[in-house]
Amino acid sequence: MFYEANEQGVILRVRLTPNSSACSVRDVFTDAAGQDFLKINVISVPEKGKANQELVAFLAKSLKLPKSCLKIVSGETDRYKKIFIADKSDKLLQILQSWGAKE
Repeated sequence: MFYEANEQGVILRVRLTPNSSACSVRDVFTDAAGQDFLKINVISVPEKGKANQELVAFLAKSLKLPKSCLKIVSGETDRYKKIFIADKSDKLLQILQSWGAKE
């Protein structure tokens, strides 16, 4: 699973592809170590945090949450990121599960 729910919220693992033609959630990617990541494309280039900002804005809009609820906790300069979402409602988990079902 590409996310982990805990008492405070959800940790989402993302494999970001910048410089794409559109912002979109693609599918689930499994790395060599067997860890799952949600593949997301963004339009912005990976310069000066633009792709990260667009990723947070895209996720916030897609999850219907304020941007202040999302924070990149690791992978600021890497394509593999962990994003903390300060929410663990059933609605959020349903959206995440539907994204994982695209495989």
